[in-house]
Amino acid sequence: MATTPDVLPPTAAPPPARAEPADPPSAPSAAALVIVARRRPGRLLAAAAALLLFGMVLNSLVRNRAFRWEVVGQYFTTTSIVDGLLLTLWLTALVMVLGFALGTVLALARLSDNPVLKSLSWGFVWVFRATPLLVQLLFWFNIGALYPRLGVGVPFGPEFLTVKTVNLLGPVLTAVIGLTLHEAAFAAEVVRSGILSVDQGQLEAAASLGLRRRRVLRRIVVPQAMRSIVPTAGNMLIGTLKGTSIVSVLAVQDLLYSAQLVYNQTYQVIPLLMVATLWYIGVTSVLSVGQYYLERHFARGATRDGLPPTPLQRAAAAWRRLNARAGEVG
Repeated sequence: MATTPDVLPPTAAPPPARAEPADPPSAPSAAALVIVARRRPGRLLAAAAALLLFGMVLNSLVRNRAFRWEVVGQYFTTTSIVDGLLLTLWLTALVMVLGFALGTVLALARLSDNPVLKSLSWGFVWVFRATPLLVQLLFWFNIGALYPRLGVGVPFGPEFLTVKTVNLLGPVLTAVIGLTLHEAAFAAEVVRSGILSVDQGQLEAAASLGLRRRRVLRRIVVPQAMRSIVPTAGNMLIGTLKGTSIVSVLAVQDLLYSAQLVYNQTYQVIPLLMVATLWYIGVTSVLSVGQYYLERHFARGATRDGLPPTPLQRAAAAWRRLNARAGEVG
């Protein structure tokens, strides 16, 4: 009997080797990244057009003989012009001090709980804000027609001292009174808005700590309110400086009136107007710089990142970077 050979079972194929996971691609370093600035053709075109327009205006100012720059230099520091400038500065400073002093009183009256003081303060602000400054000045200049005499004495009773209004109110004093009352109406609203900008919760916290009202006003309210008051007050100061030119209608010899007196004699109208313009621009620029640093002073602690660098600090940093690059190239 034949026997069949034993058939061996087929051997199973070995399992495929397990593939090892590939290492993830390493992220490029920050130094290897190439930062490409976004193209802004519109910005370049706008800058080119602005520079072209500025060059055309500058060329017109320099080459136009009608400005008579030699005459401008001749009268720029004459005695009459400098005296008018000093009167303008004195008038501006006095009006700002008196206007904000009276405006602060009016603002506190508006914020008080006394209905009489609140109503009278509101009425003052309403009248003097609604009336043009020129009308107010002309009214005060002709106040003698309404009140020929002013007296001091018992209310609704006898007078101890009387004086003629014409002898009391001259052009300069009239200008001071008119500008101060007009300034006080706007200053009252500026101070009131600054006080209202302080968070009420801080006042409640100070009251819960038992702090006196005067100390709360000095240490909490005023420093924070000044952040809102200073920018607007700076604009008002510059506006007052320029607004003093309106007193020339009262024959007050300010900067503009002094320039008018000169060109009425020399007939050099445009050069003398340029003299006054340059002085106004120079003084306004100085006041703007002072306003910037005053705002910076009261902005301390308002942001977590600290104060931004001043223009001088930015210029110094740019100079240091330029020197560092020059050293690397060398």
